[in-house]
Amino acid sequence: MLHLLDTVRSIPTPEGIELTLHLAGPVPRAVAWLTDFLLRLGVLLAAAWVLGMLGAFGWSAILILAFLLEWLAMAAFEVWADGATPGKRALGLMVLHDDGTPVGWPAALVRNLLRAVDFLPAAYGFGLAAMLLNGSFKRLGDIAAGTVVVYREPGERAAAIPLAPPVPAPRPLDLDEQRAVMDFAERSALLTPERAQEIAALTTALTGAPAGREHQRLIEIANHLSGRRA
Repeated sequence: MLHLLDTVRSIPTPEGIELTLHLAGPVPRAVAWLTDFLLRLGVLLAAAWVLGMLGAFGWSAILILAFLLEWLAMAAFEVWADGATPGKRALGLMVLHDDGTPVGWPAALVRNLLRAVDFLPAAYGFGLAAMLLNGSFKRLGDIAAGTVVVYREPGERAAAIPLAPPVPAPRPLDLDEQRAVMDFAERSALLTPERAQEIAALTTALTGAPAGREHQRLIEIANHLSGRRA
C-alpha cells in the first residue's frame, strides 16, 4: 500500500545506460521520518537521564546533543550510510542527487536544515504541499538541495568492478569524470562486449588507451579509483 503514490524516473547516464529510480511518495517518507524522530527522542531521553544528574553542565550538554541530533545527525547518516537514515533504511529508502549520484554534504545539510521551513505552519504542512505539487515528491528541502528520495533496489549500487590491474588515468579526473568511469565499470557486465567497447571508444581522450583497448583501460582506471593497488 505504501507504493500507491510512487512514480518512476528514468535518468540517462554518461555511458548511455538508462538508470531507473523508483521515487518514494509521502506515506513511506512520513513513516521513515517518524521512525527517525522516535529514535532521536529515545537517545535524547536516555542522555537526559544520565546527564541531568550533572546539573547545569549536564543540561548544557543535553541542549548541544539535541541540536546535533536534530540538524546534523540525519545529514551525517545520509552522507556516510549510503543515503539512508535509520528510518529510511528500515523503509528501504535512500537519498540521491537528482542525477542518481550519492548525496554529498552540501546537499544533505541543505535538505535537513530546511526541514524547519518544511515543517511550517505545522506538521510538515509546507513540505507536504510541495511534495504533492511536483512530480518527484520533493519537499522544499529537496528542491533546494537537488535531491530525491527513492526506493533502494535489490543490489542497487552494489555491482562489482571487474578485477584488473589498477592504472591511474593519464590526467587528473574531475568528480563527474570519476563517477562516469566508476558507473561504466560497475555496469559493464550488463553490456555486450561489443556495446561496452563501442561506448568506451568514445573516451580515448580521457583514457589515452590505444584503439581497441579503451574498454579494458576504463576498467583498469576504475580499479585505481576504487583504491586497489597492484
